[in-house]
Amino acid sequence: MQRSLETQVDQAVEAWLRWVPRWEPATHRGRIAPCRRCLGSPILSAAGIGANVPHGVQHGLSTRIKTIVDHAVAEYTARNLPMLQQELDQQAARNRARSYRPSEDLEPEFEGLPLDPDPVPGAPFLFTIAGLADAESIELPPLPPLTEEAKAALRQEVALADEYANMVGREICGILLRHRLNVQAAISQHVEPQIEALLEELTSSLDSPFDPESP
Repeated sequence: MQRSLETQVDQAVEAWLRWVPRWEPATHRGRIAPCRRCLGSPILSAAGIGANVPHGVQHGLSTRIKTIVDHAVAEYTARNLPMLQQELDQQAARNRARSYRPSEDLEPEFEGLPLDPDPVPGAPFLFTIAGLADAESIELPPLPPLTEEAKAALRQEVALADEYANMVGREICGILLRHRLNVQAAISQHVEPQIEALLEELTSSLDSPFDPESP
């Protein structure tokens, strides 16, 4: 598993490094709610990405690494956790029955982000993308009920899957330590200059009431 994880993490970081030069500061209004995937992420900390790095840059790497963890847990579940696998298969079949799946097949930089912007007070949406997706989900038939014994067994398998995910995450954090210098160099070269230019432009556009030479 170690060699496979190393290869996958190396490829994920390389893909992120190729993407970073294309990153640009967002010009739209920022979101209010923090991203649960990136906030306080040990993955990002191991990679050397600090909390002051723009969220889009963080999300591009954290999502790629999450995909690796998800695949590892999926393989573990298929081999060792039959009840949980059955539940996942049933949910996957329900998802395939939905004709509108806006959160699928997104680029890593957008995966897992909210589908709609934060609402503006006094200006309600006529509709939301998330609302349309939820409406289709409601129309699907419910999953078959489970007995209490089956629920207890399923909870145990879910706990085992979580434990395995944490183990894989710790392994990946160790691997990411080798990439810290390259990651930080990419941020210094491609991200920080854009932020500094943005701040300089913002500063120059503000009025200076205490400047005697200002008109």
